[in-house]
Amino acid sequence: MSTPKQAAKELIEHLPDQATWGDIMYELYVKQKIEAGLEAVAEGRTVPHEDIKRRLMEKKRPSYTSHPTICTTE
Repeated sequence: MSTPKQAAKELIEHLPDQATWGDIMYELYVKQKIEAGLEAVAEGRTVPHEDIKRRLMEKKRPSYTSHPTICTTE
């Protein structure tokens, strides 16, 4: 496994010569996020897909009791 410095050097070497500072920073950011995600998976710090779907669906459901003016029958 390479060090972060070595990985950054390799990443930059693979970018085109016309790469901007923004391009370089973006690629480094994405690489770091991917590495963090892989580390989380290896450590078992994940949430099953079905749990996430359930949580999102719970947030989507309107709570009419918290907005009584929406449910008027007049």
